[in-house]
Amino acid sequence: MTCANRPTSKSGCADRRPPTEALAELRPQELARRYRITADKRLGQHFLFDPAILDRIAAAAGPFAEELVLEIGPGPGGLTLALLRHGARELLAVERDRRCLAALAELERAAAGRLRLLAADARRLEIETIAAGGRLVIVANLPFNIATALLLGWLHALAPVRRMVLMFQKEVALRLLAERGDPAYGRLSILTRRLCRVERLFDLPPGAFVPPPRVRATVLRLTPQPDRPPPDRLAALERVTRAAFGQRRKMLRSSLRALGTDPVALCRAAGIDAGRRAEDLSVAEFEALAAALTPASARPGGAARRSR
Repeated sequence: MTCANRPTSKSGCADRRPPTEALAELRPQELARRYRITADKRLGQHFLFDPAILDRIAAAAGPFAEELVLEIGPGPGGLTLALLRHGARELLAVERDRRCLAALAELERAAAGRLRLLAADARRLEIETIAAGGRLVIVANLPFNIATALLLGWLHALAPVRRMVLMFQKEVALRLLAERGDPAYGRLSILTRRLCRVERLFDLPPGAFVPPPRVRATVLRLTPQPDRPPPDRLAALERVTRAAFGQRRKMLRSSLRALGTDPVALCRAAGIDAGRRAEDLSVAEFEALAAALTPASARPGGAARRSR
């Protein structure tokens, strides 16, 4: 009997073991050693190998039904393996570091059709295209240096997303969780909380990673809100929060001048005192400002044109 068209074992012969058994024998840390994969600082890599931590992340992302599970930056496959063991039926792992692809290929063979690899930069992915009309769950140990940019992109493409379980630098996670009155409260807090329900799951110390980063990490679960604003209202919310927090210590009558419209009239239309500051407004109040701005922004020659 030949080994053609079959998953291969370390010896090169066809691996006839059941997929669950083949997965159980894989050790991502051993794969990293065998393929000489070390973390690349330029890519913001900090690998996770602790099975207990990986199981907690995978469990938080489930339960899995028919959704496509999208993992960003799998590295040597620690979280990938945990997701497969927790029942992900269709897993797409997106990795730009080609050093990791050979190690991940062993996981792909052992997964018997449940895992696909995509060599790509996650910053250039189109979520709707990946979902192909279905639903998806996004799971990632995000590189700290591009985590915020990735999240902001996904917040504009939430239609196919059922939930996201993501790891951030703790400082960034606190900004996502912040409420009015918190020191970390700002534009990122408002946009994220308006679009998603944000849950803090657990923190991780630097020693949990290889190599250890200089900061702690936090795992969050983000579930899209069912009543998300339409694109024009979201664009207005982004403009208002950018202007207000661009000069967060100034009163709205001053900071909102950056919008190119009368800030006092805008605040009056939204039912908000123009003498207040950005850090004192709730998410709902910022949305009221966005609603007041939207009609003016839509008119030819209106605020949107004057703000260029």
